[in-house]
Amino acid sequence: MNSAVDHKKCSSLIQDVLKIFSGKWSFLVLAELIQGKRRFNELRRNLGNVNTKGLTDTLRHLEESGMISRKVFPTVPITVEYALTEKGKAFHSIFKEMAAWGEKWMDERE
Repeated sequence: MNSAVDHKKCSSLIQDVLKIFSGKWSFLVLAELIQGKRRFNELRRNLGNVNTKGLTDTLRHLEESGMISRKVFPTVPITVEYALTEKGKAFHSIFKEMAAWGEKWMDERE
């Protein structure tokens, strides 16, 4: 395989990955779920100024992308719990690399 083909495939894959994380709250939701399972209101409270619709849309998108799972408990009122899937857990090492990059480069002001 030549370099141009590899670069094109790599760019395409990166674009696909970025689509998963394109939402305003996606990274923050995943960062919360790295710490463990969370209920909807726990996520809303921990994320601060996210509105209900924004969080609902983000959770739905991450679930459709296979990054998180949603479990409904038949309680009154209904309880919904979110957790990372294996696919979502696999992204943890990338989070750590991004944090390391941020520590090294984000303090520099131009």
